Formats: sequence, C-alpha cells, structure tokens
Amino acid sequence: MSFHKIPKDDTQHQVHLDGATTLLGNDLQEEASRAGLDNHFQRWIEDLKDTNNPELHQLVVDLQDLKAHFGGGAVNQDTVTRLMGRLGTNTLAAASFAENPNTAERITKLGEALSAAAKQLRGGGNDNTPAQDLKQDSQNN
Repeated sequence: MSFHKIPKDDTQHQVHLDGATTLLGNDLQEEASRAGLDNHFQRWIEDLKDTNNPELHQLVVDLQDLKAHFGGGAVNQDTVTRLMGRLGTNTLAAASFAENPNTAERITKLGEALSAAAKQLRGGGNDNTPAQDLKQDSQNN
C-alpha cells in the first residue's frame, strides 16, 4: 500500500487562512511563547507551496524567516515589523491568484491583518489589537 499526499481542498486552505487571521488579532508576544505558533506558520508555508506559483515565492521565504525568528526565542520588533509589512503587501497581491472567491476574500483579510499588525508594531504606543486597528481603519474610510 502506498501513501500519496492528499491534495488539500479549498475548505482546508480557508480554515488555515481563518486561523492565521485570528492569530494576528491576538497578542503576538504571547502567541510567540506558545507551541502552536510554529504549526500555524508551517501550515501556511505548506499551503503556499501547494499552489506551486513562483509569484508566491517571496511569501514563502518571508514566512520561513518569520517562523525561524519566532522559534529563536527573543523577538526583534524591527525584524518582525519589516517581515509582516512585506507579507501584508504580498498577501494582498496574492489574493488575485485564488480561483475560489471565498479563498480570495480570506487571503485579502489575512493581508489586511498582517498590514495592521505591522502598523501596530511600528506605532508601538497603540494598545489596540491588529483586528481593532483594522476595524477602526475600515470605519474611517
């Protein structure tokens, strides 16, 4: 009996996207101390690799860097802010590659959450979560 990798359907990708977006709405310092963060990054990286799209290569590289950084103990705010800002921009652009509209919507939300998290980290003094910042930004527009 041979084992073949079962391709993920869009539902699994959507669940992973929702999980990543929720994670970004939490306290990142607190999340970094939890064992599950590494698994979130790994699922996200594998989902991107599954698309087999060279346009998404920078996302994979940045996620691997972010995963390694969070796994390394002390979190450097400048490094995380830079990576999350670039991930936010590139994730928003990646939404155009999704064939399923529900997946595209989740990718867009994830890109917005990444950008909001980077903005929050850059701002420092803001006590809002990235999700709250996102809500405020959408209300102000």
